[in-house]
Amino acid sequence: MHDNIKKKINITAKRQPADLVIKNCKIVNVFTHEIIEGDIAISDGKIAAVGNYSGEKEVDAEGRYALPGFINSHIHIESSFVSPEEFSRLVVPHGTTTIIADPHEIVNVCGMDGFDYMVKAGKNAALDIKYMIPSCVPCTPWEHAGAVVDSKAISEVINQDKVFGMGEFMNTVGVINTDSEVLEKISLCHQAGKVIDGHSPGLKGDDLSAYVTAGIHTDHESGSLEELKERLRNGMYVMLRYGSACRELPMLLKGVNEQNSRRCILCADDLQPVTIFEKGDMDEKLRICVENGIDPITAVQMATLNAAECFHLDDRGAIAPNKKADIVLVDDLQKFKIDKVWIEGNLVADKGNYLADTKHIGIQKVAGSVKVKDFSIDKLKMHLESDKATVIGILPDSVVTKKKVIKINRGEDGDFKFDKNIDVAKVAVVERHQMTGNVATALIEGYGIKTGAIAVTVAHDSHNIIVVGTNNEDMAFAVSKLIELEGGIVVVDGGEVLESMPLPIAGLMSDKSGEWVRDKLTQIHNIAYDRLKVNPNVEPTMTLCFMSLPVIPEVKITDIGLFDVCLLYTSPSPRD
Repeated sequence: MHDNIKKKINITAKRQPADLVIKNCKIVNVFTHEIIEGDIAISDGKIAAVGNYSGEKEVDAEGRYALPGFINSHIHIESSFVSPEEFSRLVVPHGTTTIIADPHEIVNVCGMDGFDYMVKAGKNAALDIKYMIPSCVPCTPWEHAGAVVDSKAISEVINQDKVFGMGEFMNTVGVINTDSEVLEKISLCHQAGKVIDGHSPGLKGDDLSAYVTAGIHTDHESGSLEELKERLRNGMYVMLRYGSACRELPMLLKGVNEQNSRRCILCADDLQPVTIFEKGDMDEKLRICVENGIDPITAVQMATLNAAECFHLDDRGAIAPNKKADIVLVDDLQKFKIDKVWIEGNLVADKGNYLADTKHIGIQKVAGSVKVKDFSIDKLKMHLESDKATVIGILPDSVVTKKKVIKINRGEDGDFKFDKNIDVAKVAVVERHQMTGNVATALIEGYGIKTGAIAVTVAHDSHNIIVVGTNNEDMAFAVSKLIELEGGIVVVDGGEVLESMPLPIAGLMSDKSGEWVRDKLTQIHNIAYDRLKVNPNVEPTMTLCFMSLPVIPEVKITDIGLFDVCLLYTSPSPRD
């Protein structure tokens, strides 16, 4: 340690050359909000100095802008449908060097075996992945997941290095009503000195203040400018989200100004390969910021320094002495075209090419996760008592839904009868973890499907099977094919599989390349739009995945039934 410090001091004092010098840069200083021309001297993976330096190895930046490595402040890798190793390969060339990952998707399926898989896989990534221990597995008591992670389980791992903090605390009711199990989890995290992520859609007033009082630090669910402002007033860091399904960033930027921008950070939440290949990751969010009138350096702060400070990552987030040499070269501060990316002084991407090795670990402990009992087509039949029914109303580009009552066609047997002139289809959730045999049905509006069915084993957050379709036969057929695949996505019509994508890792992720997943998803989406006539304003798979998430208003479906989220979350939870 002594020698390392001595070496860096000698480099800074120009008594010896640096290991690496990136020369002729326009360095974006996120501390002073200015651009400084000069060189970046690097030693043992850290920045030794900024100025005029020589090194044993030199790289000419040719006047490009040097930015700190980007930090994606909230992401679920599983929602990309690729493994952690592959996710690194996809996002690092876009300047992302650190992510704060909440693996509650796979933990809901496989428990701590899922968490350990993600940690081990992450060690093969050039990307620095900080894993949060999931706070709410299952996320509610109104569904069946594959595991329960209680305070006792958390106490056994919270002090370990593999746990960076606690993932998004979705049980807002439990926090506000001082549920003892909830408070124990929070206390364990505080005692360990680790950050707690938030998830508080719709919370306001005293309820929001109570939530923040518990020590919850962030929120990525602001759905309006007023929600943004109220969270900032309460001292929270607000994550401005732009992913494949949730895209509030442009709207929320209207509320970002010079006074509050330092409490705003950028995140994706979910990000599919199709989006990454077409648009990028954090670089896309920076472009959107600038296009919406945000000063470029302010935008860079939100992608770097702000996130680092939020998560107490004092070793990164800026280009300055003793910070990690996570550096991104870009051509300009409007389009943010990435030239080169370094992580800890190692060149890991050059002109869009990932340079690190991609080695994958075995998936045996997280495979074979689909366990369904006594499924039959009869379980998909509804017993409607009226031709007026409560439906899940889809809102484009959002995971929020609207509770609606719509007149539908009801058959003589009381079952739902599809009508092409009414944009309502049947949706069902099939339990796949505990062999309960549970199947719940409901109706959904706005999905647009006119024929066939689509089924997935990615149903947030418990990840049971969710299927949408126009008739019971195709829906049952799709479910049966998913069971055969041991998880994935299936598109069917007329008793024929039109396309499928196996997801052998917990029924959530592929063991194939990002390109393979992209091509499969593209095929699935094209068939969904062209043949099944899914609403072109709806992302067919991601939207379906969120229809079973009972912590997002207003109405959702689980394996137990249709739930009025607003009613449930305004009702007192059981106390001790």
